[in-house]
Amino acid sequence: MGKTPHVKPAHRVRQVINLVNLSTLLGLLLAVTGARRPIVKGPHGLLVAGGYRLPLPDAPAFTMGNVILVRGATADLLRRDRLLRHEERHSTQYAYCLGPVMVVAYLVCAGASLAVCGDPASYNPFERLASLDDGGYVKRPMWAFLRRRT
Repeated sequence: MGKTPHVKPAHRVRQVINLVNLSTLLGLLLAVTGARRPIVKGPHGLLVAGGYRLPLPDAPAFTMGNVILVRGATADLLRRDRLLRHEERHSTQYAYCLGPVMVVAYLVCAGASLAVCGDPASYNPFERLASLDDGGYVKRPMWAFLRRRT
C-alpha cells in the first residue's frame, strides 16, 4: 500500500471536527461491529475499514466521519483514487453538517432524488458535491412528467 500522504492542517481540522461531532466515533463503531478487516490509516487523515458486512447501507463504500467503510478489500479502495476522493469529500461534508445530523439530511436528499428520478444519488446534493462521476454514479434524467416543457 505504501506510505500515506502527509496530513495537512485542513485535514487535521476535519479530523478534530469529526471527532468532536461524534461522526468519526460512530464510523469506528460501525467498523468494529461490521467490518472483517482491521482499520488502516488512509490518506489525508482518513481511516479505512474493509470487509464491511452489515446490510445497510447498500453501497460498495460509504463514509461516516473520517472513516470509510468498504465491502471489499481496503487495498482495492486505496487504489481507486477517484472513489477515494469522492469518499473524502463526504468526510468533509460531515464536518460541515454537524456530524450525524448529516445522516438525516443525506437520507432526506436521497429520498427526494428517488422521487425526482428513481435514483438516490442523481439529484442528491451530497452526492453531486462529492462528484457523481468520482463516486461511480451515472446521472439519471428527471421523470418525464417533472421536466420543464419548453
